[in-house]
Amino acid sequence: MDASPVSRRAVGIGGLLSLRLAKDVYYTDRAVPGAIDFTFGNPHEMAQSAYVDALRDALPPQDKDWFAYKEYVPRAQEAAAAALDRVLGIPFLPEDVLLTTGGFAAIAVAMKVVADPGDEVIYSLPPWFFYEGLAVEAGLTPVRVRVDLDTFDLDLAAIAAAITPRTRIVIVNSPNNPTGKIYRPETLQRLAALLDQASARNGRRIYLISDEPYNRIVFDGLRFHSPVEFYPHSFLAYSYGKTHLAPGQRMGYVALPPTMPDRPAIREAITDLQAVLGWTFPNAVLQYALPRLEQFSIDIDHLRRKRDLLVDALSGMGYGVYPPEGTFYLFVRSPIPDDRVFAAQLAESGIFVLPGAVFETPGFFRISLTANDDMVERSLTGFAAAIGRADAA
Repeated sequence: MDASPVSRRAVGIGGLLSLRLAKDVYYTDRAVPGAIDFTFGNPHEMAQSAYVDALRDALPPQDKDWFAYKEYVPRAQEAAAAALDRVLGIPFLPEDVLLTTGGFAAIAVAMKVVADPGDEVIYSLPPWFFYEGLAVEAGLTPVRVRVDLDTFDLDLAAIAAAITPRTRIVIVNSPNNPTGKIYRPETLQRLAALLDQASARNGRRIYLISDEPYNRIVFDGLRFHSPVEFYPHSFLAYSYGKTHLAPGQRMGYVALPPTMPDRPAIREAITDLQAVLGWTFPNAVLQYALPRLEQFSIDIDHLRRKRDLLVDALSGMGYGVYPPEGTFYLFVRSPIPDDRVFAAQLAESGIFVLPGAVFETPGFFRISLTANDDMVERSLTGFAAAIGRADAA
């Protein structure tokens, strides 16, 4: 008799989450007073007053149905569609912006609406660390390809070689977490062409999920280009938790570009999926606040200043650092081959980072720029001492 109360499926998904590598640190040592926490994209300062005010003003009920079941609040969809037009120059229809409980749900429903169990999902390493779990939970087969680790650009030849008759989805994450890379239009055009060719060869459409929660966190005057500009069969997944540095307030969307064929059928299927997946529509108050929330973001220039300080300082110490073009992360080469060991050495000095192994890319570690200024400044001595010990070994 099998005595375990947990299903094999749940055990399998839990075993896939390489985030387990950091859980003990995240929930214990990093909470010690004075710890320098570069692990996750969490706030380390009080929330913006504009964010708090928008939620507070949306709370008082204006009718008896204020807190009733809500799918999509039309004025929230209208505000999101207008922002997409402003940011991307693409005229999304409000009804094609399907609000979800954050980017997690957006990616999950996009996967499930077009892929059947046994289909394959291609994504690039280093990835956001939940792609594999989301794919496996949906009954899909993850297929990994690696980016160019010198430039962090997509390896289109590797993607093309990974496509089989079972391929149904390719995920692109730009600006990329953890590398900060923004993929250029020429790269996205070539990707669209190879997906069109492969779809025709397979006799079955390959869809693209553009995971872009950082599309407004862009540095140095660069313009972000979304894959949906170049490939009509794309889903755009977005999360407001990054834009406002409020990841616990779960709101995002999956959006269908106006070029996507069969949008009415896909919209209906997504809405049905959101209901049966546990009502993955955002909290009503968040939706009421969305027109206000679309008017501001976290301080991008402040993030850039922290990026510049760390890039300059770490490069001067001898670390290999690629200056991120977007997001709020640095992906840094470990000075010793075992990035887990190096992360543990940093932790002994009170500096907590995520090892590259969490992202299936050993030899690196990730720093979150959401750490406050005091943490950033205090970290420099520890980083210098750590690479000094590595060089002396």
